Amino acid sequence: MNKGRCIGLLGGLGVGAAVHYYKKIAEAHDREQRTLDLVMAHAEASRIFEYATADDRDGMARYLVSFIDRLRAAGAEFAVIPAVTPHFCIRELPALSSLPILNLFDSLIEEFAARSLKRVGVFGTRFVIESALFGMADGVEVIQPRQDEVDYIHRTYVEIVQKGEGTEAQLKGLTDLALTLCKRDGAEAIVLAGTDLALLFNERNIEFPYVDCAALHIEAILQSTLHRESRGPA
Repeated sequence: MNKGRCIGLLGGLGVGAAVHYYKKIAEAHDREQRTLDLVMAHAEASRIFEYATADDRDGMARYLVSFIDRLRAAGAEFAVIPAVTPHFCIRELPALSSLPILNLFDSLIEEFAARSLKRVGVFGTRFVIESALFGMADGVEVIQPRQDEVDYIHRTYVEIVQKGEGTEAQLKGLTDLALTLCKRDGAEAIVLAGTDLALLFNERNIEFPYVDCAALHIEAILQSTLHRESRGPA
């Protein structure tokens, strides 16, 4: 079978996110009868939260670069960060990185434009919510939930990351809040800006309009690695 470009997957941010990406990418390669070429390094989600809490973008970038260098040494041709919170330093990271980085936000912005979305809610860590997607979604208003709602979303998401699974209570709680943001605040869609939310939500149980960051990012990865003739990440 033909082999595509070697993917460098930066795992551990959290583990469930990397597993989700790995599974989806592997399944797609099997369907296309292509040989998957992938290497992975394990970073620590707790360290990412420490840098984000301290508003230390440069420190987070240097931390991630140490793993990207290892991916490059193992043969990776480009790097993928399968989590949204580490994109906190996405403006600083490319200048330090030894590999091109396939930015999650590029696909997200294209999706906003394709669906003409102008007002969205966000589910993810508080760093992603309160930063309004790190200011990357130009022209799209990111709704700021009430503080207790932000606390609930963040706490629930971190619990899912740590346990590697979600519960029915969490599914109901986030669903009710999503519907509230749509009705009360006029959200046109809820951005699932945390890969581990795939452990909770799927196409069969989701009851509100949404944008799945992970699904968009994975599709961009597949386009880059399954079609070697394409330009790939810049």
